Amino acid sequence: MAIIAPLRTKHFWKHYIEMVVAMFAGMFLLTPVTDLLFGKQSAVVPATLLMATTMTIGMTAWMAFRKHSWRSIAEMAAAMYVPFVVLYPFYWAGWMSGGTVMMIGHVIMLPAMAAVMLRH
Repeated sequence: MAIIAPLRTKHFWKHYIEMVVAMFAGMFLLTPVTDLLFGKQSAVVPATLLMATTMTIGMTAWMAFRKHSWRSIAEMAAAMYVPFVVLYPFYWAGWMSGGTVMMIGHVIMLPAMAAVMLRH
């Protein structure tokens, strides 16, 4: 039993890193496309939603390649958007700057992904 826990931990972190790499790949590859289609967004809500979308597309492609269920993919996609959506009311109320929404949203996204993965 003692051998199984380290193997699961190693598998978890390998998979987690793959997911983060897929997100960044989606963002870096697709942001030029979204900039071309929609222009460079300066408004916080469209900018964060477009960025979360590019990350989700990369992550979805990788998860589909790895044969994850569509339910698992949808749960992980929610982990990309929910951190930003939860912060918007604070931004709209003037309690948080757009840069803070961007930064905290990204920080929250990482444990949100881990929580989804640990649930499985």
